[in-house]
Amino acid sequence: MATNSIEAQFVTFSLGDEIFAVPVEVVREILDHEEAFKIPNGPDYLLGLRDVRGQGVPTIDLRLKLGLSKTVPTPHTRVLVLDVPLADRLLTLGMVADRVFEVTPFRRDKIEAAPDIGIHWNSEYIDGVVRRENGFVVIINLARLLSKEDAAMIASRRAA
Repeated sequence: MATNSIEAQFVTFSLGDEIFAVPVEVVREILDHEEAFKIPNGPDYLLGLRDVRGQGVPTIDLRLKLGLSKTVPTPHTRVLVLDVPLADRLLTLGMVADRVFEVTPFRRDKIEAAPDIGIHWNSEYIDGVVRRENGFVVIINLARLLSKEDAAMIASRRAA
């Protein structure tokens, strides 16, 4: 898809009652939830490794990374397998979502910047916000959400 298109495609998912999205280009596949192989001494949001077609993929609980409560798996819980472009490599990562909804187009001219709340807060990981009839969708930039230290730690766990 050309970058000058008036629309961009996103995969929408929920964490609790809130709706988030990531660009469809970074989503490799969507899997049913299953427990990850635990890795000791990792941060709380790193659930462990998951076998994805013969590849050990580090899996994170995005709820914990965003400061929300831990994911409680339900029959709707899914893992998005993502190829996150970092400055020096492509990081394959599993991300747990409470529910995955759809692939949907958003008009680029309807994507708003992260809101200004009058104080400094870590909104660098928000690529934009889209208004919908029933609320908002927050577009997440995973490369910015994961600090350099996070990405290096996750990559080293994958190699272990």
